Amino acid sequence: MPTFAILFPTIDPIAFSIGPVPVRWYGLAYLAGLLLGWWYARHLVSQPRLWGSLKRPTFEDLDDLLVYVALGIVIGGRMGEVLFWRLPHYLENPADILKIWEGGMAFHGGFIGAAVAGFIFAWRKGLKPLAVCDVMAVVVPIGLFFGRVANFINGELWGRVTDVPWAMAFPDAGPAPRHPSQLYEAGLEGLLLLIIMSVAVRRYGFTRPGLMSGIFCLGYGIARFFVEFYREPDIGFVAGGWLTMGMALCIPLMLLGIGLIALSGRNAQARPA
Repeated sequence: MPTFAILFPTIDPIAFSIGPVPVRWYGLAYLAGLLLGWWYARHLVSQPRLWGSLKRPTFEDLDDLLVYVALGIVIGGRMGEVLFWRLPHYLENPADILKIWEGGMAFHGGFIGAAVAGFIFAWRKGLKPLAVCDVMAVVVPIGLFFGRVANFINGELWGRVTDVPWAMAFPDAGPAPRHPSQLYEAGLEGLLLLIIMSVAVRRYGFTRPGLMSGIFCLGYGIARFFVEFYREPDIGFVAGGWLTMGMALCIPLMLLGIGLIALSGRNAQARPA
């Protein structure tokens, strides 16, 4: 074990204040992810060749979808944090559930919330639900990247103790050097998955509803499962002395991804040459 570690950069979690109201980097990360995702989605629906005979959302539809997804992420992410990670605490302190400004959002809960929001939106607009979710799947890695960078800025969700040369000492984790696992996740769940999704949508478009969603679920599940070997378990191990809750939640996600990819072949739509 090394006798030194890279010092964690001192970054104020509050980016700036508007009067008495602090604006945190974490909130800005969510905002950046939503707005850039909305911009990218507009670019995708503006290209008829990606859609073939499938009905496309309009720009106005995407404006509405942004609101649906934002609510789904916040509600689902918070409920995921409550149910998956800290249920005993919230049972004893139910008022804390509403204190979202103190942090505490779970990806898997946010994923479920966003998916439900997408299905409700598609039903109301007369669009194919899986096609709407496919658009969301292509742009989600943008938000994941910013979210994980915000985790790093906050000095939270750090990695396991290690002796790699780039190990860091996080202020709230003691002096031991640790993996900067937040950056691993930003790179894999964010940048790499964004590249994979961008290549896939250029190749297949949205003419196989469910395909992009399946690729995302499988890709995210693999990336998160891998990084969990380097991330400090949030609530310890749940089985076998190695399986974490994050891994356990990724297993059904990966199976869902495989199922959606298989199903998408039956949903193929005609695509212009």
